[in-house]
Amino acid sequence: MSADHFYRPEDGHGLPYDPFKAIVAPRPVGWISTRGPDGAVNLAPYSFFNAVVSHPPIVMFSSDSEKDTVAFARQTGEFVCNFVSAGLADQMNLTSASVPRGTSEFDLADLAMAPSRVVDAPRVCDAPAALECTVTQIIQPLDRHGAALDVWTVFGEVVGVHINGAFLNDGRFDTARADPVTRLGYRDFGRLGPVFALTRPDD
Repeated sequence: MSADHFYRPEDGHGLPYDPFKAIVAPRPVGWISTRGPDGAVNLAPYSFFNAVVSHPPIVMFSSDSEKDTVAFARQTGEFVCNFVSAGLADQMNLTSASVPRGTSEFDLADLAMAPSRVVDAPRVCDAPAALECTVTQIIQPLDRHGAALDVWTVFGEVVGVHINGAFLNDGRFDTARADPVTRLGYRDFGRLGPVFALTRPDD
């Protein structure tokens, strides 16, 4: 039996690569589109993304430093989260490039934009689903000593939902058919494996 590897993050992990993101995995990819007050459009993927409330539906994404996505969301109070399918993985990756403000990642990745219904930010036309969101909070997380980190976490209430009809099956969004890309650690991504159902003991 192999010995456990234990470390305190403040002391360093002692490994060739930091395992934290590989342990907290898989994570959905938040492919966030925004439009700035001047009309500039931004599209970027975030690996720290998830749903946090079901009623009303609220999602969050977290960014190291205040990049264009956070700045535009703060200035306009809106963003869109686009579902990343495996067929869009390469284009999603292209939109992670560091480019000058004013550069459209939609053009960079040869992605078609589609208009949203409630918010002004566009969505990825070919995404299986998209969530239009209104910003509810933007917080700067603190460490355990109370020091503010150079990280911004944006929460948004979902005010509009787009679903490509090809991914509806008997009234349910068919996640397996949509083939989501998940974020793992290091440079690794994943895809959905076998799906199974479990009934809760009190159901």
